[in-house]
Amino acid sequence: MFAVVRTGGKQYKVTKNDKFEVARMDTEEGASIDLEVLMTSDGKSIAMGDKGAKVSAKVVKHTRGDKVVVFKKKRRQNYRRTAGHRQDLTVIEITDIKAA
Repeated sequence: MFAVVRTGGKQYKVTKNDKFEVARMDTEEGASIDLEVLMTSDGKSIAMGDKGAKVSAKVVKHTRGDKVVVFKKKRRQNYRRTAGHRQDLTVIEITDIKAA
């Protein structure tokens, strides 16, 4: 069984015991959360937009992504700017998927 859930403005296809990174959530490590379910499937039938479907997850840890270097340059103008960015992430693990 799998489900498609939405969190942080993105959609993820998940199955039970999946671990993945999402945008930082304001929850404590070890806390249990429910994700917004868009679709569930058991391999034979598909249920879209189930009101009774539920996907539970556990927050494993908060972390940061790899550094992305932003480099700007204008040739022959001696203009160079370097900036970096590291995205704040939350690692979650899917604990249960229940269809309606």
